Amino acid sequence: MLFLQTDTTATAAAASAQGIQLIDLVSKGGWVMFPLAFLFFATIFLIAERYFSISANAKIEASFIDNIKDFIQQGNIKSAESLCRNQRSSAGRIFEKAVGRIGYAIKDIESTIENAGQIEIARMEGNLAYLGVIAGIAPMLGFVGTISGIINIFYNIAQSNEFEISTIAGGMYEKMVTSGAGLVVGLIAYMGYHLLNMKIDRFALNLQSSSFDFLDVLQKPMTPR
Repeated sequence: MLFLQTDTTATAAAASAQGIQLIDLVSKGGWVMFPLAFLFFATIFLIAERYFSISANAKIEASFIDNIKDFIQQGNIKSAESLCRNQRSSAGRIFEKAVGRIGYAIKDIESTIENAGQIEIARMEGNLAYLGVIAGIAPMLGFVGTISGIINIFYNIAQSNEFEISTIAGGMYEKMVTSGAGLVVGLIAYMGYHLLNMKIDRFALNLQSSSFDFLDVLQKPMTPR
């Protein structure tokens, strides 16, 4: 029992020491770590904000399209418009405009869907450009820390006129920490950017498929109510 307590205490002490070393290691990164920390939290916020916004707007339920087709075949255009308005999604706004154009040439309705779809996709892509910028800036900012670390190494050598391992190691901390942190932040932003774009691409594909079904039913004779 005593041995078990001793082992547990030793493990906790080692874990505590490891945590302190990690904090000290990060603190060696210098001033570059502050903008990198800002970019990290901005990346997490942008990914979360865009994910929930895209998920809420990119839904196209099969029952929604089927109900629109049923209303149109029955000649009940007002109910079709009301159904679209109640969706509160990108698909609802797109097809509300398309239903409002019923009676015009099919080519005009198709153009309306295409233009409205482009507007909705542009809204979904709203802040994604910032993720792309962060993916490019963060690694470069980390490399700035690398250059700063190298400058510190040579500055300390010039001041002391001594070429010692401790002098080199002091600058290498900053060099390695900032480069690693910049690459991690850039990688997260890069992955988030492309994964969110994949969700938008899936929406565009589903919209195209739904548009074909919608335009197909317009070319069939409506059943009088």
